[in-house]
Amino acid sequence: MERFDFVEMKVPAKPEFVGVARLSTSGVASRMGFSYEDIEDLKVAISEAITNATTHAYKNEEEGEVTIGFGVYHNRLEIMVADHGGSFNLAKVKEGIGPYRQSESIEQLREGGFGLFLIDALMDKVEIKNEYGVIVLMTKYLHTNEVGLDDDQISATQ
Repeated sequence: MERFDFVEMKVPAKPEFVGVARLSTSGVASRMGFSYEDIEDLKVAISEAITNATTHAYKNEEEGEVTIGFGVYHNRLEIMVADHGGSFNLAKVKEGIGPYRQSESIEQLREGGFGLFLIDALMDKVEIKNEYGVIVLMTKYLHTNEVGLDDDQISATQ
């Protein structure tokens, strides 16, 4: 099995916590060597996924949480965003997940699903699972020619 690190966090399903997830995404992606443009794309995509979860998954009176998982591989970052809490069993998530198709009825996923079109445009691969709540699995590949990966180049994170 391919080796990877897994980082998981839970945030309250409130709009004011989207920034926390954006910062975490930026930190993980920066550490991996993603370009500035790719990091910006990742931040927009995770914002859309979490906003979708906070806006549509819970009724106003319901106190919910969003679980965010980062699968850190040598060549890609996989980000999972799930409403209705719970920890990720990565193998279980991956066995039942399918690709997002733009032909799918947005209502089937949620009203306000425009964010999924944006996520799909920004990421290399988007998969959705919506049995109980919704899990969005977004993948961004790390291109080996990114600036800052070679010793003779200046890294933006110094």
